[in-house]
Amino acid sequence: DWERWKTLHAPGARLIPIEVAEDGSRVPRVMTPDEYIASRSPWFQREDFFEWETSREEFRCGQLVHVWSNYEAAREPNGKLIRKGVNSIQLWDDGKRFWILSVPWDSVEALRAVS
Repeated sequence: DWERWKTLHAPGARLIPIEVAEDGSRVPRVMTPDEYIASRSPWFQREDFFEWETSREEFRCGQLVHVWSNYEAAREPNGKLIRKGVNSIQLWDDGKRFWILSVPWDSVEALRAVS
């Protein structure tokens, strides 16, 4: 539900996956929520994807909250791992609710993650 998902983000929020560039280097790709939807929707229509959190650390100072969330992912629930990674989630607590400010993340293929 992309429309619901967009309501979780503060104005100006950014999603920042670390991706492989054409030259093979790994670089951040900065996107708005709408740009993320446009870039990922075709893939999600073709592929099943399940991600679950394996551990979390939370840090708070005033109204700013940082969540370091490790995850694993597979093509089916509890299936063979296709990747492991981390989401670095920055949230703003406005006193009524939390807003996503930014989410940079990086992942490695499962074979490299366990070796």
